[in-house]
Amino acid sequence: MKYTTLPSSFFQKNRQKFAAQMKPNTIAIFHSNDLVADNADSHYRFSQNSNMYYLSGLDQEEIFLVLFPDAPNEKWKEMLFIRETNAHIQVWEGWKYSKEEAREASGVENVHFYGAFDDMIRRMASHFDGIYIDVNEHERNSLTTLSSGHRLARKFREEFPAHQIYRSAPICEALRSVKEDEELVPLREAVQITEKAFRRVLSFVQPGVYEYEIEAEIAHEFLRNRATGNAYDPIIASGGNACVLHYTENKDQCKDGDLILMDFGAEYGNYSADLTRTIPVNGVYSPRQKAVYNAVLSVMRQATALLVPGTLIEDYHKEVGKIMEGELLGLGLIIKKDVEEQEEDSPVYRKYFMHGTSHFLGLDTHDVGNRYEPIKAGMVFTCEPGIYIPDEGFGVRIENDILVTDNGPVDLMESIPIEVEEIEALMRGE
Repeated sequence: MKYTTLPSSFFQKNRQKFAAQMKPNTIAIFHSNDLVADNADSHYRFSQNSNMYYLSGLDQEEIFLVLFPDAPNEKWKEMLFIRETNAHIQVWEGWKYSKEEAREASGVENVHFYGAFDDMIRRMASHFDGIYIDVNEHERNSLTTLSSGHRLARKFREEFPAHQIYRSAPICEALRSVKEDEELVPLREAVQITEKAFRRVLSFVQPGVYEYEIEAEIAHEFLRNRATGNAYDPIIASGGNACVLHYTENKDQCKDGDLILMDFGAEYGNYSADLTRTIPVNGVYSPRQKAVYNAVLSVMRQATALLVPGTLIEDYHKEVGKIMEGELLGLGLIIKKDVEEQEEDSPVYRKYFMHGTSHFLGLDTHDVGNRYEPIKAGMVFTCEPGIYIPDEGFGVRIENDILVTDNGPVDLMESIPIEVEEIEALMRGE
């Protein structure tokens, strides 16, 4: 692997935690993500199923993980089924896990080849009553094709109609939303790589460069520091492009006097960093740009302080909205009459700040977690307020990644330049 892997004990612990929440006499089956065809005979870059990685540590296609805590046969309690490699595959595709390497990485002793899966499940079927299936249930998921989880669910309903089907997602969601200490290691590495890329960009940007050139500088720093790539498609939005929340074309030239909103993060060991900074193309914020920037920074700092155990995320977003309302009044973007006449379901601040302040972060950029339950220590959130003013041709967003602890929020990005004066000084080469 390009990255340093976590110890097998971490994945063993995760499997134990999952198994402890399974119903009696059931099995759980997890499958790696598919290789997705691009065009002709090529594929998109493989990205592992996050639950599979969390429970096995294996980062490869065509793998099954089976958990059967109450199995009558000790060898059935944990099993892996991996792709069988050969000389031809090694020549054309390179390294794949051997059985010994899969055991070492995952801590699962009983490793079989992928083709043995169906026969093994049929042998076991009369000894379990239900099957946990892993399906992507993220509330923002918009998958239109059948995933491996959906195919498995369909297969088992047809072949074992008398068995119950259960959902793995709620268990994985609860476990993954609270980070173990081991997970903070790759997460902090992703943050450090992201910081290096940002500092590189500060010395590169000047009037006349193109957004895609900035993206290239970021990619260069990611790759030379062993990131597995972008955690998500980077946003490099100069001028009015910053008012398009998911702008990823990154095609325009950066003009003197404009701001550039840059939202990017490295992925390291399958864990995601998520950073946003808004910097001046010419290295100096205008008085208006500085006022808006500092307003957003003030909201971010006050919002960060609210990310403590016991807070309800819905209440948190409402409180941040009130803070933003005050800043918008100070900037003259709204007036008291607007506030007095606003409707509860359509607060006036939404005209300039139309997205949420925070989301879960971890193995996925928009990681799993229940936003209707209180925040717990060990959770990691982004904190990313913004003000977008199309009429003035710019938008400002600032984003850091925050670890919730019993002793207050910990800013994982506290070393990344954020103050106006610091950014200007670095852009001057100081």
